[in-house]
Amino acid sequence: MEIKTDALVLRAVDYGENDKMATLLTADRGKLGAAVKGVRKANARLKFAAQPFCFAEFVLAERGGRHTVISASLHDGFYPLCEDIGAFYAATTVMEAADRLMYEGIVSREMLVAAVTALGQMCMGEVSLALIRFLLTAQRLAGYPIVAADCPLCGKPLAGKLRFDMSAGAFACFDCGKGTPASESTYRTIRAALGTGPQLPEGEARKDGEKRALRLLYSYFTYQTDSALDSLPEYIKML
Repeated sequence: MEIKTDALVLRAVDYGENDKMATLLTADRGKLGAAVKGVRKANARLKFAAQPFCFAEFVLAERGGRHTVISASLHDGFYPLCEDIGAFYAATTVMEAADRLMYEGIVSREMLVAAVTALGQMCMGEVSLALIRFLLTAQRLAGYPIVAADCPLCGKPLAGKLRFDMSAGAFACFDCGKGTPASESTYRTIRAALGTGPQLPEGEARKDGEKRALRLLYSYFTYQTDSALDSLPEYIKML
């Protein structure tokens, strides 16, 4: 049986002498593994189909629950991401998060759209905010949403020194909340990324807020999934 589907290559590893095994995030079949035959040869026709960040229409042969790539038509390779080390680490974080949060048999077209959208925004230079938006969306889709509203305990607007409750995924006043201390810039950055607050003006304050927000998102992801995003700390170091 043949399957045609749009898919994003999350990762690919060497297999056998000339092949690769690719992990694909598909539009209508969720995450699945597929063999890409002969792509380690110098003149391989489908070499692009086993490259990081490849977004293409794949034709797969399915037999006994196993998949093999027959052909692929490239939508976007997001090549600028491989020309900037910071953008590369940020984009790799998107791939790692999608891979860890999606399980075989679970279909989420929204996860695929969010990942492809983030990669496109990163190519345009909006790297940190695109990564923050994606992580917020991905964790919401996985059942771990972050709430950045008024204090859930006293109902007052949040400002100044705050707390973030990892178990609840919510910000609260420092005095009446519990959890790890959090800055107002982290809170405002996440509100902006969620579309519930104004964007921070360009400058050092915005950069600081994005860096702090990514640190919190890394901690929250690790807390909720008991797994780490290996590339995210490397990207944070570069900010």
